[in-house]
Amino acid sequence: MDPRDKLVVVTGAAAGIGRALCMAFAQAGARLVCVDRDGPGAAATAALVKGQAATVDVAQEAQVAGLIDKIERDTGPIDLFCSNAGIFVSGGVEVPDSDWQRIWQVNVMAHVYAARHLVPRMIARGGGYLVNTASAAGLLNQIGAAPYGVTKHAAVGLAEWLALTHGEDGIRISVLCPQGVDTAMIAGGAGVAGIDGVIPPQAVAEACVQGVRDEVFLILPHLQVRDYIRNKADDTDRWIGGMRKLNRRFRNGQ
Repeated sequence: MDPRDKLVVVTGAAAGIGRALCMAFAQAGARLVCVDRDGPGAAATAALVKGQAATVDVAQEAQVAGLIDKIERDTGPIDLFCSNAGIFVSGGVEVPDSDWQRIWQVNVMAHVYAARHLVPRMIARGGGYLVNTASAAGLLNQIGAAPYGVTKHAAVGLAEWLALTHGEDGIRISVLCPQGVDTAMIAGGAGVAGIDGVIPPQAVAEACVQGVRDEVFLILPHLQVRDYIRNKADDTDRWIGGMRKLNRRFRNGQ
């Protein structure tokens, strides 16, 4: 899809990958609605791209539904919805249920809510595009952060399901899966996510725009991730052994 003149909505737009996505799509000629629970941050991004801003908590279905209703009523049909907002929770199975539920709502259910309230509209008018930001952790895993790895796996699974179920309805799906990105999420250190280097959010956004132009399902700003996926599929036991070595390094703080 050529983004030029398309109406594009980006969540998590106040900073990081979200702000970079807004700027990259604006440079490609799109019209932007910049969405974040941080209203002033969303407004600042909107000012940069001459777009609109909306203050929305994507973990709340009623707010996502209201956002879609308002945009389609007041601005026009949404051509591309980038469900990009996400959070990180470290730890393992000992993490409290409240934290598991919070990350599940943001990293998974926000994608569900966007699709639930937008896909039927897109089908009715002949098609549309969804980009769901997941992570390479959704294809591999995340050492030291079970809630993050699990929810990102779920986000990838949802994107696959939408693609195989609604592809013949004119719905195009891409899932964005970067590794380490220079955002506030890794402000305390990239850890294992930065083992192949940390790239700027602008590079992720540029890869995403090109992925949308090419209409590819899997967008990998870190190209080596594709080799890791192959290694995992070819010999899963060996891959887990390698990940255990990384886990030992992580635990030792190396």
